Amino acid sequence: MNPHLRDVAIPNDWDRRGLPGWSYHSAALLELEKEHVFRNHWQIAGHVCDIPNAGDYLTMDVIGERALIVRGKDGVVRGFNNMCRHRGSRVVADSQGNCKNALVCPFHGWVYNLDGTLRGAARPRSFPDLDKTEFGLMPLDLEVWMGFIFIRFRNGGPQPSVAELLKPIEPEFAHYKAADMVPSWGIWTQKTPVNWKSVRDVDNEGYHVAMAHPALQDLYGATYFDEPFVNGVSRSFATYNPHAGRRWSVKNYVKIAPEPTHLPDHLRKAWVYYGIFPNAVLSVMPESVQFYQEFPLSTGETLLRGAIYRYRDESREQAAARYLSFRIDRDTMSEDVQLSVWSNESMLSEAFEGFYLSDLEYGVRTHHDHLRQQIPVLGLETAPEEKDMWNLNDALRSRG
Repeated sequence: MNPHLRDVAIPNDWDRRGLPGWSYHSAALLELEKEHVFRNHWQIAGHVCDIPNAGDYLTMDVIGERALIVRGKDGVVRGFNNMCRHRGSRVVADSQGNCKNALVCPFHGWVYNLDGTLRGAARPRSFPDLDKTEFGLMPLDLEVWMGFIFIRFRNGGPQPSVAELLKPIEPEFAHYKAADMVPSWGIWTQKTPVNWKSVRDVDNEGYHVAMAHPALQDLYGATYFDEPFVNGVSRSFATYNPHAGRRWSVKNYVKIAPEPTHLPDHLRKAWVYYGIFPNAVLSVMPESVQFYQEFPLSTGETLLRGAIYRYRDESREQAAARYLSFRIDRDTMSEDVQLSVWSNESMLSEAFEGFYLSDLEYGVRTHHDHLRQQIPVLGLETAPEEKDMWNLNDALRSRG
């Protein structure tokens, strides 16, 4: 079977420049990114197995927004702004937990049902005209796809439904039966001292694998290829090298991992990465599925967030393989952080003249093109005045 899902031809005369250096250090641009890229595009909040029981909840605090995902008594997973309608307090304070029969605001004790409706205010006589139907928790767009929970902070947006967005990868991804998986080690977060786009730039190409990632090169470097972003989705694919195993983790991973007979032949020795614009990746291996993403904390600091999920009935060999693949991934992440730091800091120098991209980095360009579609001011090589950024971008958007 052809491992390519889409044979996307790279143009002969494509523009090899990346985004302008100023865009990685502009506070005004970051506010545009939050509004036009992060709040109105789909984000992965977690997986249904993170909240298996009624009253289980999951929260996510990113880009100035607070999401609350909760499973109702009817088993339905819903998303809300984690914001009491009384004074704006967090309705729940922890990142994950169980609220049993109701959500109770810790500030004044307003009580919400698990479906987000307002059950009642504390000392209700002090609110003689309170309309309970009007003051329920504010809902978020939410879709569950293959077990993964996607939310959107702005109702509507430039992307279609998650099902439509990810339709190109659904037949292949479905083989992993991700909806039936369970958590490995929970959702993790980590901060890194770079602009969020530098994290994505490193992740959107495999040109650097041979030089920068010895474990990945050992495992699958000879077969790795990238499919660029098309309509918001990219894909990278690799199968194990015939003689993989020069490094300890790789040698033991290949040796211990059992034959995954539940997968078709072309996936039994494959690591596949599905990029989802603007900032997320679903990564599959024979023994596990994971997501990871990044959110800006400032122009020079980024929050990394993700989780790994495993088969419910995994064998000891699968568990060992999952741990070893985690070790390989962990080392790769550390290597990528250093690379992104070096690239990010160079943009502050007057000597920096921009990127010059290889055909093997066409994925970087296509991600940048998606960003330019949402924020046209990114097409300007010279930095606008910070105070003019928003109005200038609005003017460019209105021109179409």
